[in-house]
Amino acid sequence: MSTIAQKILVVGGNGFVGSAVCKAALARGMGVTSVSSSGKPYRTPKGDTPDWAEKVEWRKADAMNPDTYADILPGVNAVVHTIGTLLDNTQRNKQFHDKDFVGLLKSITGISPVEARHLGAYEKLNRDTAIRMCEAFTASKPTQGITHVRPFVYVSAEDFHRPAISVRYIETKLEAERKIDEIMKDHPQYRAVHVRPSMIYDPETRPMTIPANLFTFSAWMHAAMPSFVPMPASIVRWLGMSVFPKATEQTPSALVSMATLLSVPPIRVDHLAEAICVSLDPAKNVRGPVGVRAMRELIGWSKGGPTPTSNS
Repeated sequence: MSTIAQKILVVGGNGFVGSAVCKAALARGMGVTSVSSSGKPYRTPKGDTPDWAEKVEWRKADAMNPDTYADILPGVNAVVHTIGTLLDNTQRNKQFHDKDFVGLLKSITGISPVEARHLGAYEKLNRDTAIRMCEAFTASKPTQGITHVRPFVYVSAEDFHRPAISVRYIETKLEAERKIDEIMKDHPQYRAVHVRPSMIYDPETRPMTIPANLFTFSAWMHAAMPSFVPMPASIVRWLGMSVFPKATEQTPSALVSMATLLSVPPIRVDHLAEAICVSLDPAKNVRGPVGVRAMRELIGWSKGGPTPTSNS
């Protein structure tokens, strides 16, 4: 097997998804550098440092400050951005403390006016760090020997969290995707890959066995049924698109998100990491959004069923 990329930079390599990417990349023979706000190596939930972590170059850097990592960019074939946050508690904590329960509800549902929104963790971590990193990467001049188009992989998301999670989570993810695509238009020697995982779990560190199995079965049932058979997801999606009002000007009702939860299978973190590594292959030339089913195909899974093929 030829090496997909010689060296990659993982932004947030000591996190849940980032550590899985580091491990998968090393298994494929890549050199791996990780940057994070702490610069510390990955540790398991039990506090152990796995053997593979010794092969990663761990660097402390601020994703919003290119000066802290600019020296790394010319020597890497690809950048994988994995940092983000599912919960933005900065404004909600204040609203709860001030007993502003109406404002708290609006911040969760996303119906607060645009002018009232603040620059919180969603905007900074999910959107701005990715944009800043992409700008710095495309501005860097690759070292001699790097001739292939260099991919920038952004770990985005499927819209399946609402209404439990604020609408700003998915909106900032999509805003980052659009801005990254805009940047790439002026840089033909780079390509953007937006992987959109659904529920991410790990059998060892984040089991979630029961919900993962339930939603996997639900997705399989929805995929197996003929298109003319009304299924819960299609009914809920129709209600969200045609009957209930939008959550915001650019985002449909949370019912659409719930339909996605029912119809898109969860994904194991190691399978997500494998798909990211395969997407780096210049021969495959993966570009744009990559959903869970496309990720499964990248790593050799069957299109319809929830079980891997014999080649996986």
